[in-house]
Amino acid sequence: MKASVAIQVLPAVDSEEELIRIVDEVIAYIKSTGLNCYVGPFETAIEGESYDQLMEIVANCQKVAIQAGCKSVSANVKIVYNPEGEVLTIDKKVTKHHQ
Repeated sequence: MKASVAIQVLPAVDSEEELIRIVDEVIAYIKSTGLNCYVGPFETAIEGESYDQLMEIVANCQKVAIQAGCKSVSANVKIVYNPEGEVLTIDKKVTKHHQ
């Protein structure tokens, strides 16, 4: 694994129900990419071999939220990139804590 990102999408909406609905649509989009991902209570982690592919997914998350009906969206993004080696995988980071 060459790169990983964690993204927290924050749609500007008036209700909790709308927030959950839009975030669920963003998560469905992330899952549809076929990349390994992990949905947590605050953010979703995604890992892949291509930095550019992950950045495209991050950008598309904003577009999915807007298409789902919010007028604006903010996001917090964390990026780990190692073009010459490997990054820690999601499994190495969290599996031991979920057994």
